[in-house]
Amino acid sequence: MIEQSAIDTAVKRLALALDALDAAVERRREGDRGEDQLIAQVQALGLDRTRLASSLDGETARSRKLEATNREIAQRLDTAIASIQSVLDANE
Repeated sequence: MIEQSAIDTAVKRLALALDALDAAVERRREGDRGEDQLIAQVQALGLDRTRLASSLDGETARSRKLEATNREIAQRLDTAIASIQSVLDANE
């Protein structure tokens, strides 16, 4: 009887240990899934950053071109205004 009781106790302790091990494995799996999700999010953010940086570079180039065009138009307007002013002054 004492041997049976010791065996029963050992079996219960083994069952508890196996349950604890199963719980630990499941927590680890959940942690790994969370880690995989974070890795995927970081990769997605990296791709977004690359796309946004490329878009920003394109818009910066476009802005510079528009600024240059604006300066050229302003110079032409100044020249036209000066020409009109000189014609008006000559006719006075």
